[in-house]
Amino acid sequence: MITAIVLIQADIHQIPETAQAVADIPGVAEVYSCAGDVDLIAKIRVRNHEEIAEVVTGKINRLTGVRHSATHIAFRSYSSSDVEGGFSIGEE
Repeated sequence: MITAIVLIQADIHQIPETAQAVADIPGVAEVYSCAGDVDLIAKIRVRNHEEIAEVVTGKINRLTGVRHSATHIAFRSYSSSDVEGGFSIGEE
């Protein structure tokens, strides 16, 4: 599986509706509304790169309320136990 993180700037008056519309798209695993430079963050989980293009450019960017998006492809996933394990190597 390929994971992509999509940062979305949305029309301020349509954030809840836009978030739900994004969440309803097949391939979108999670959507978060957030404070900061972006309004929504979507986590995309698909089988290949062509599906990322379909989900982001074919679906998300065409939604009413989406003003701009930036897509980041994840190379590797880390959990808190992975990170803690890496720091404890060689320690007794």
